[in-house]
Amino acid sequence: MANAAQIVAALRDMGSTKDLSPDEVNDLMRDGILAGLMKIYGPNVEAEIEVDDLSGEFDIVVLKRVVQEVEDESTEISLQEARWEDDTFEVGDIMEVEVEFGQFGRNAVMAMKQRIVQRIREGERDRIRDEFADRVGELLSGEVQQMERGKIVVMLNLHRDAEAIIPWKEQNPRERFRQGEPIRAVLKKVDETPKGPRLILSRADPLFVSALFKLEVPEVSQGIVEIKEIAREVGGRTKIAVHSRDESIDPVGACVGLKGSRVQAVVSELGGERIDIVPWHPEPETFARRALAPARVAKVISAPERQVITAIVDEDQLSLAIGRNGQNVRLASQLIGWQIDLYGSREWLERGQEFSVFSGGEDSYETSDFALSELAIEASTLAALNAAGYNTFLDIIDLDKGDFLRVEGLSEAEADQLLEIIDQLTVIEGEGAEAEGSAIEGGSSDGEPGERED
Repeated sequence: MANAAQIVAALRDMGSTKDLSPDEVNDLMRDGILAGLMKIYGPNVEAEIEVDDLSGEFDIVVLKRVVQEVEDESTEISLQEARWEDDTFEVGDIMEVEVEFGQFGRNAVMAMKQRIVQRIREGERDRIRDEFADRVGELLSGEVQQMERGKIVVMLNLHRDAEAIIPWKEQNPRERFRQGEPIRAVLKKVDETPKGPRLILSRADPLFVSALFKLEVPEVSQGIVEIKEIAREVGGRTKIAVHSRDESIDPVGACVGLKGSRVQAVVSELGGERIDIVPWHPEPETFARRALAPARVAKVISAPERQVITAIVDEDQLSLAIGRNGQNVRLASQLIGWQIDLYGSREWLERGQEFSVFSGGEDSYETSDFALSELAIEASTLAALNAAGYNTFLDIIDLDKGDFLRVEGLSEAEADQLLEIIDQLTVIEGEGAEAEGSAIEGGSSDGEPGERED
């Protein structure tokens, strides 16, 4: 059986790996010894325990009160038995009984070990709980430890003892991870379980996108640029509304970065998910126009009492405004927090409304469009698109690979190139944004980002 010095040395080694102070290690040792003494003397035993920091030896003294008649053997000793040791004892005196560690039997040593392990685990749980309670929304990194019934078990880089998982509903269905792969996720909440705190991570929550922008964009982490709203459909598209506290800083441009470097880093982490960045506005009507980009909105009518926005667009903008499977208008509605009722010009006129809303008055709002010839597209590809009736960027922005392959004269490689160009140029919505590989200039330097007046 190990002697006292060996046990102290082993416990100190454990304390160094668990980042425990010498005082905490000694406290654990005293508590463990007390648990061993309980196995020997009883549950109410009282003792004075000293641990020599240099030698690692114990000084253990069990205290017993001298009584006439013993009722609790763990804390009391009879006067007759006490006088066998010293005939000067009287009732009420405290007798000190020195105990050598060698007197600890197997059961006492096991009780000591169990108590120390239990205390260490409780300390770890308390530290994890205290450390992460206020870190919801922060980005955490680690590696995939295992896949367990649909959830991803993550070993965090800086907190390897913390239990962290990504449940199935918090995963991106388009992503697949293998054991040992690095992974990043946002802390969504801290759950309490019978085994201690469990960290619930997410790659599907809008908080994940916000945390990535905070990592990639210094202006966001410094609080200069604020992400006011986020609407996300995991694996498909995200819309975020940003606002700058400093009028000299373009919030959209800050999030995009030079040649789209910042936003492309976020897009890459999201597995190619499209991101629309629009400037936030306090007025719901203006905010709705921006949120519906890339579509040009001819007119918006608000009903504040019902929190409903009626948006009217020209027929050639209707498919853009709706988006694939209604995604664009759905995300725009989530972004502004109001219901958006969308109408094409023909349907609006059929309802008997005035045509004047399409006259392009003072509140008309447009997003930039440009000819396909301005893009880095091969002449043969451009000719095939023009022959099929596609002449501007907004004509092809919502097409997928299958649509391109149905265009006569387009190869699969050319279709992939067109999709890559669309991804680069639709990462953001608004003026002042640069996409990797190209730069489109337009609008007025005096106007709002992404907005121009006719």
